[in-house]
Amino acid sequence: MTDVTQHGMSQAPHDLPAAFDRFGRPGRRRFVSGACAAALLAFAAAGRSRAPFGMGRAFAATPASASASGYDAFIKLSQHLTGRTSFNAVLGKRVYAALGHASSQFDANVATLNTWIQGHGGVPSDTVTAALKTDQPELGSMVGDIMRAWYLGLVGEMPKVQVVAFEKALMFDPVNDVLTIPSYCRDVPFYWKQKPAGE
Repeated sequence: MTDVTQHGMSQAPHDLPAAFDRFGRPGRRRFVSGACAAALLAFAAAGRSRAPFGMGRAFAATPASASASGYDAFIKLSQHLTGRTSFNAVLGKRVYAALGHASSQFDANVATLNTWIQGHGGVPSDTVTAALKTDQPELGSMVGDIMRAWYLGLVGEMPKVQVVAFEKALMFDPVNDVLTIPSYCRDVPFYWKQKPAGE
């Protein structure tokens, strides 16, 4: 015997498996199970690539070419320069990766800077750049690049500047208890310096 449904489809009432509704569509449990299986496969694939799912290169782990000791040396240098004892781990890896990508000699220069600071009796962080201008100017500019990355969240120069942080940039720390920090940048870095159209 065949029943005619309200949609005009005819079907035998006992021909469909229990997992399907009377219209031949998969039931909720089957749909949820399928969605969970798809999500599990997606996360398993992302885990194999060692990059957080859907995050892309900006949030990826430290590059494979960068050694853990290079990152540790960078954090040690950053602690001395900023006077901070700890950093956001994700932001630290992002800053390290961006600075390393900008300069092929970055790890070697970080090691040289750490050695220079130890050899000069731990020069106070606010005078490192001035002291390096006479000794090793290229390292002095690298100190500026590191500080700019941490405090402004920028690596490189316009028009090829890379934004590595905005809301978590260290420049907002002194005011984060009284000022709501936006989680996004409204335009390109330093957009406010340009004159408005029509002036």
